Amino acid sequence: MKAARFIVRGRVQGVFFRASAREHATALRLDGHARNLGDGSVEVVVQGDAAAIDRMETWLHDGPPSAEVTELYREDLGVHDVLPGFRVVG
Repeated sequence: MKAARFIVRGRVQGVFFRASAREHATALRLDGHARNLGDGSVEVVVQGDAAAIDRMETWLHDGPPSAEVTELYREDLGVHDVLPGFRVVG
């Protein structure tokens, strides 16, 4: 099991990015959350299978059709206790 934190920049708020991320993460059986940050970016934290996290990263490069991702930052994290499932917060 692995964990990672992503910061997604661009036109990513107000375009259903977090809800779409939840759908994609759920399909990949990843736990975690997505939340809007004050600077206009979106934070996505996921935990689960390493290959699934890599597939999530690939999806995050584009996001949903209404988004325009200009930058994606990844930070690998230590595995920690999280609530099961994927939540949209903030």
